[in-house]
Amino acid sequence: MVLKTFGWSFAVTALGLVAAVFYGGWTAFGIVAILSILEISLSFDNAVVNAGILKKMNAFWQRIFLTIGILIAVFGMRLIFPVVIVAISAQLGPIEAVDLALTDKDRYQELVTDAHPAIAAFGGMFLLMIFLDFIFEDREIKWLGWLERPLAKLGKVDMLSVCIALIVLLITSMTFATHAHLHAGPADKAETVLLSGVAGLITYMIVGGLSGFFEDKLEEEEEREHEMEEEAKRTGKPKSAVLLAGKAAFFMFLYLEVLDASFSFDGVIGAFAITNDIVLMALGLGIGAMYVRSLTVYLVRQGTLDEYVYLEHGAHYAIGALAVILLVTIQYEISEIITGLVGVVLIAASFWSSVRRNRALAAAEGEAGSDEKTEVSSGV
Repeated sequence: MVLKTFGWSFAVTALGLVAAVFYGGWTAFGIVAILSILEISLSFDNAVVNAGILKKMNAFWQRIFLTIGILIAVFGMRLIFPVVIVAISAQLGPIEAVDLALTDKDRYQELVTDAHPAIAAFGGMFLLMIFLDFIFEDREIKWLGWLERPLAKLGKVDMLSVCIALIVLLITSMTFATHAHLHAGPADKAETVLLSGVAGLITYMIVGGLSGFFEDKLEEEEEREHEMEEEAKRTGKPKSAVLLAGKAAFFMFLYLEVLDASFSFDGVIGAFAITNDIVLMALGLGIGAMYVRSLTVYLVRQGTLDEYVYLEHGAHYAIGALAVILLVTIQYEISEIITGLVGVVLIAASFWSSVRRNRALAAAEGEAGSDEKTEVSSGV
């Protein structure tokens, strides 16, 4: 079962790591491996969300998402999007940016380094909004209850996450940006960080708005589908219900693509905290994307979405940590190893907490069962 589900991911991993060694030696091998782990850890919650929606769809639409969807995710978001980021931030044409990345790495590195404060501010704000919206939402299951309970109460204040994000951006532009290594004066540096951060915030709100729109459409179509099915049972004409089921599945597919793009975006942005080499970025993120696809299929087939309940929390805390790291790198250099391992440690901690929770629940159920048997025996 595991080999069947993850077979393609294992093959892509082997090819990608071999290509990395030929491209840049063992250093490149390590960077690609860290990027792959980072992408998987950041996108685990993406796989969970995808699986939760995907299991409602029929086999045809599942194949559409896992074929066309993975092409969009790997080639669109992981290969093309980094080129677009570099092209915009360095004011280059897409073809020129790719050519420069492959033929003149020193110049490419210089351009990306100069553009790093803008990239970091843009990505840091996008990731920070994902994290803030998560921790300010009141959830039934809480991982770090001592922290999440008071934050959930604060989250009842409208637009709190946006206000906090803007305050963080303002402080960042007034501190880190003042000393950033840009070929411009302090005022220009602060303006660059401010504008890029606001752009990241706007991008998040647009993506969130689109996701909300498709989610509302999906709920409307599901409700109408249910009504038509009830009517079909009374009239004996099921055709209209089948058509609505197809329309609802189409909206599911659109909703999934918007979600997938938004989660892919944080991985791409986060990759800039580890490397500016577009080839290594594409290899690492591509490997990670394949595992996210395989993990989505595995979760659907196994039906174990609710087994490890804290993993989604760990993934979002990793996103929050990465947001802070990106903003700090506007001024200070942070080791790639530290950046890559922060997410892994948080995911591992949330996984272990989930395992302990499951064991505690199983033990409690066992004790309850023993008590019931004792009572029955006493009654007899």
